Amino acid sequence: MRKSLQIGGAFVGLIVGAGFASGQEIMQYFTSFGVMGLMGGIVAAFVFAFLGMTLAQLGSDLQQSSHKGVIYKIGGRYLGTILDFIITFFLFGVAVVMFAGAGSTFSQMFGMPSMVGSIIMVAFVISTLLLDLKNILNIIAVVTPYLLAIIFIILIYSLFTMDISWSQADALAKEQNSAADHWLLGSILYVSYNIAAGAALLIIMGGEEKDRKVAGRGGIIGGILLGALIILINITMFVKIDVIGGVDMPTLELANQIHPFIGVLMSFALLGMMYNTAVGMFYTFTVRFFPPKSKAFKPAVMIVGLLGFAASLVGFTNLVGKVYSTMGYLGFVLIFVIVIAWIRKKRAVAW
Repeated sequence: MRKSLQIGGAFVGLIVGAGFASGQEIMQYFTSFGVMGLMGGIVAAFVFAFLGMTLAQLGSDLQQSSHKGVIYKIGGRYLGTILDFIITFFLFGVAVVMFAGAGSTFSQMFGMPSMVGSIIMVAFVISTLLLDLKNILNIIAVVTPYLLAIIFIILIYSLFTMDISWSQADALAKEQNSAADHWLLGSILYVSYNIAAGAALLIIMGGEEKDRKVAGRGGIIGGILLGALIILINITMFVKIDVIGGVDMPTLELANQIHPFIGVLMSFALLGMMYNTAVGMFYTFTVRFFPPKSKAFKPAVMIVGLLGFAASLVGFTNLVGKVYSTMGYLGFVLIFVIVIAWIRKKRAVAW
């Protein structure tokens, strides 16, 4: 069970930076649909748990150190090539979003130029990537309980200090920018882009565990925790939509409403989540091309990190809207292939 919890915690730790860190992601894919955004959270929890289980088990079955082998196995030569390209491209894209998010966090909380925050994050990520995989997984898993504690504090405060009615909150929420035209599509798109971003490392984590049941359990635990976080953060922002509407970092704004000290704690939580995701994304992106023990790995990490910093200068909110929605639609192809692979496995076991 300990190994399953580690896989589940690392899965959550990897995804939270891309999907939860600022609150902007939950705002666009769930809160902006008003009350129905809660239904979207429930749907997302089930889909996350299923896909997390399937990907972790595929990694365990095939024992791969990179996502490439698994993707070509389940997608075949031609579709596998397309999926490999999609995943590899968006591993880089999500890491870039994390660099931009770090810049926005430093700017909003500490009044520093966003470029300085991005540079600091890039430096930490590059340094971490010189560690081995097990150390990276341990670092990623540590932030999850800290995040849950901070979110729970903000949720309790928001519920007890709500200044508007649910109907008013519903109306205000629907005025916010949405990433989709319908709550169900928004929910599936959210899962899709997160899975497109997290599939590679989840496959690698599953490959570290020979027992497919243990690996699958880890994926389910991670998926359920992710669903719980979606629902909690969504409710928190929904009841305080009059305060956070139009803000780049809604969760940070809510933390500041409680007390500046809580705001500082939340800013470190945000930076920790973004750091987790950036490390996971850049690691899996780099090992796609260079084995971690090769001589080219460390120079590649430096070059990729600098390229990511340059790309992050586009800005956080713009990147969230453009990169994530594109990932979501392309990720549908990956979800379809994962479901087909699961069905084939079930049929093979039945026979």
